[in-house]
Amino acid sequence: ELALSRRYLLCEVVSEDPRCRQCIEDRAVGLAVRDAIERVHGDYGLACCSISLTVKYLNAYTGTVLLRCRKDFYRLLCSALPFVRQLESRNQRYPCSLRTLHVGGTIRTCQKFLIQYNRRQLLMLLQNCTNEEERRCIQKSLLSCSLTEEQPQSGDEEDDDGIE
Repeated sequence: ELALSRRYLLCEVVSEDPRCRQCIEDRAVGLAVRDAIERVHGDYGLACCSISLTVKYLNAYTGTVLLRCRKDFYRLLCSALPFVRQLESRNQRYPCSLRTLHVGGTIRTCQKFLIQYNRRQLLMLLQNCTNEEERRCIQKSLLSCSLTEEQPQSGDEEDDDGIE
């Protein structure tokens, strides 16, 4: 068996349409990403990226998506992501885009980045608070930004060179 290096792309779904959040699901994101890869890089690019392209994590509430792909082809994937224009669910199309926040070698490095990113976002919100109640809520959220130690759910959490 061959050991494969992987890359994890932490992305954010950006949409003006509040209904877009309802259709953020693994399948819709995966199809939109594959469609963008095919449009930009053709069949060859799609074949290269599809080898181990998966949506590893998805949070519809925050619009956070974690994609996994082979290290050899992550640049192909990155170059296609700006061409995601919509998510489709139940025959409805919702205009959106995917913004790449971070590229990491492990899920853990992406988690650590996301905590720091969320902390910065909360600090910006804190500066724009209009009353004490808002300020208290955001301060409480800031204090809860931490990475808790949990056992990995699957074998590919920590190492860069997991077995496919």
